[in-house]
Formats: sequence, C-alpha cells, structure tokens
Amino acid sequence: MDKIEALVHEQLKETPPEFNVGDTVKVYNRITEGQRTRTQIYEGTVIARHGGGISETFKVRRVAYGCGVEKTFPLHSPNVEKVEVVRRGKVRRAKLYYLRDRVGKSSKVKEKI
Repeated sequence: MDKIEALVHEQLKETPPEFNVGDTVKVYNRITEGQRTRTQIYEGTVIARHGGGISETFKVRRVAYGCGVEKTFPLHSPNVEKVEVVRRGKVRRAKLYYLRDRVGKSSKVKEKI
C-alpha cells in the first residue's frame, strides 16, 4: 500500500484551488488536438463537489446559447491548469441540482458580500 500512497501523493497538486459550491469560476482546461495543445476557458457556476483525495471532482454548469451545459472536472488533473474564482456565491446546500429546472433570474445564485 505504501507504493500506491506514494504514487497518489506525487500526483496531488501542492496547492489545490480554493472555491466552494455556488461560486462562479473560470476553469482553464488544457486541450490536446493532434500535436498542438491549447487552453480553453470554461466559465460557470460550481453546482457540486464530489469525493476526496486524488479522485476529487467538481461539476460546473453554464448556459450556452439557451441550453444548459454541465461539465465535470477532476480537481487534481494536470489538464486543469488553474481555477479562478470570479465571484463568491451564498448558498445553503452542498449540491445545487435544483438550478437545472430554473430559467432566467431565478437560476442565479446570490453573491456573498
């Protein structure tokens, strides 16, 4: 087990990004197309965090062209370059799946002041 733990500890990021559920974030995701790599920015609201350790993930939701799109990112993946918090959200629950049914202003999360 020590070899597995050493491998997992080596793959963890030294300073994981600080954000919570309800925050609006910009995720800088590295994408490989053939031999070229580029960085794509995905901006949306964090609706869930799941797991812990090396397998921790977070789900980001945004509305693109009138259609809701959700994407799950591994927190400690080398393809996730950085997570930048745009605004802090004030929420009272851990999973914001109820935002899937909301349209318009009711789908917004209040800002923490």
